[in-house]
Amino acid sequence: MRAVVHTRFGEPSEVLTVDDVETPTPGPGEVLVRTVLSPIHNHDLWTIRGTYGFKPDLPARAGTEAVGTIEALGDGVTGVEVGQRVATGGTFSVWAEFFVAKAAALIPVPDGIADEVASQLVSMPFSAITLLDSLDLAEGDWLVQNAANGAVGRMVAQLAVARGINVVGLVRRAAGVDELEAQGIGNVVATDSDGWRDRVAAIVGGAPVLAGVDSVGGPASGEVLSLLSVNGTLVVFGAMQSPVMEISSGDVIFKQATVKGFWGSTVSSSMAPAKRGELLGELVRRIQDSTITLPVEATYSFDEARAASAANFEPGRAGKILLRP
Repeated sequence: MRAVVHTRFGEPSEVLTVDDVETPTPGPGEVLVRTVLSPIHNHDLWTIRGTYGFKPDLPARAGTEAVGTIEALGDGVTGVEVGQRVATGGTFSVWAEFFVAKAAALIPVPDGIADEVASQLVSMPFSAITLLDSLDLAEGDWLVQNAANGAVGRMVAQLAVARGINVVGLVRRAAGVDELEAQGIGNVVATDSDGWRDRVAAIVGGAPVLAGVDSVGGPASGEVLSLLSVNGTLVVFGAMQSPVMEISSGDVIFKQATVKGFWGSTVSSSMAPAKRGELLGELVRRIQDSTITLPVEATYSFDEARAASAANFEPGRAGKILLRP
């Protein structure tokens, strides 16, 4: 079978190749899945660079989320069947024509969900709903997040509205405000314009901002922290701009702020099965009633993996970049 691989760590647009490799065989409790579509996530590309929390042995394959159809069952597998369409968000090396996954980790895809949506069902939406749920905010509370036009940012905003939670979104350029408004997401402020803090204050109208989500790093971390109320919590979700956070010690001290990290894979793996099922069920409902939208910017073939990885970082991208065999 053909698979996207890399023999060294580095920029994905330079190190990715497509090679012929042996088709895997499912073991006990596993299934073999034929890949239909797979999204490119930032953490996939950071893994290829060698800068993520997980560093595979080389040569390595890539990709962590996909939708596909079951081709074969390993010993002892029940509850799924050959030909069934399934999604996975925690299986490494899915950028291949086939991949092996634990049967228990697969999510059956309802008939009403398109492949383009199903391919994105788990990683980013589940991280978004888990992140939002972990903030323990009540109806009417306010949170602020940067990277509001990223995949997780858009979904947090959409899910929050459905739960009655208010969100202020920060973007780094004015065009991002229009992009989000076109998707029905309001209360967005561009930090590249004068007086942006005053606009945030006008939006919240004096209400306390209890939580902030930082996905950017660098000075953007301090921008989010500066907007929080006393006893607010800053959650570090990512570091798109810089791995170093620049935050004011005064904001931490005098606001008695809490700063903590959030890694979706760790939170998900330690979550009680009943809670995981509850959140996944809410996700499916929100997708089916169009509360959550999962747009696609473009679809590339495996042979175009280098170009696809570069396209992932193009400014103004309104949806996910997908790969197909």
